[in-house]
Amino acid sequence: QVELAESGGGLVQPGGSLRVSCVASGTFDRIDDMAWYRGEERKLIARITSGGSADYADFVKDRFTITRDNARNTMYLQMNMLKPEDTADYFCNAHFVVKTTTGWDFHDSWGQGTRITVSS
Repeated sequence: QVELAESGGGLVQPGGSLRVSCVASGTFDRIDDMAWYRGEERKLIARITSGGSADYADFVKDRFTITRDNARNTMYLQMNMLKPEDTADYFCNAHFVVKTTTGWDFHDSWGQGTRITVSS
């Protein structure tokens, strides 16, 4: 069982910056890909491999940066040049692996979300 907890959301003015975090806790042997999504439709914003390779949706490219600290089981999303249309609930997602007596179990977990509002 893995729990993901997002933090760092809030109100920011257009053009401003914000960083959100996602901390994984629980029982697992490793975390593979992690990602940030937003909105009710869970639109993919960015994802990052355990090795640090990242890719982004076109609508956030050059404004948002995804990083992770594997030692702390934490993922970050640095958001710059925020726009009103970035207003949404932001969710983190992680694919994690648990070793069993017969092999490996692969799981997927979601956080509860953190609200970001971009408004003057």
